[in-house]
Amino acid sequence: MSATPATPVIDTHVILRDGDKILFSQRGGSYGYGRWHLPSGKLDHGETLLAGAARELLEETGVTVNLAALRLVHVVHHRQNDAVERIGFFFEATTWQGHPVNTEPEKCLALEWFTIHELPDDIIEYPNAGLHGYLNSTAPYTCHNWQ
Repeated sequence: MSATPATPVIDTHVILRDGDKILFSQRGGSYGYGRWHLPSGKLDHGETLLAGAARELLEETGVTVNLAALRLVHVVHHRQNDAVERIGFFFEATTWQGHPVNTEPEKCLALEWFTIHELPDDIIEYPNAGLHGYLNSTAPYTCHNWQ
């Protein structure tokens, strides 16, 4: 008996960091409305992880980052529900060009900097797992929402 191969959604998340501050976006869409998230999105077919992370950051914030400035800092295998699983690659960026602006007001209510010492209470669980895996340097990988 052979098992069905997994077909996870691949996501990129960018931890845009300025000293002890991290940029968050407040969700305006149906998923997590009003809650905080990192700039992120799904990887496009034929796109590298670094290119996808840089594209999502640019699309959501107007910030340009050199691919060499993106550092992989954590991976999360997230079980969204019985039918969908996701693998999220979390990248840190400490240098970039431009000033963050909300370029997707139909999907994002606000962009805001929070210090690592005073993070928002209502971060969506999936990106929160990756963010805390990065901040706590516990391991390079987190398995989230699996029994």
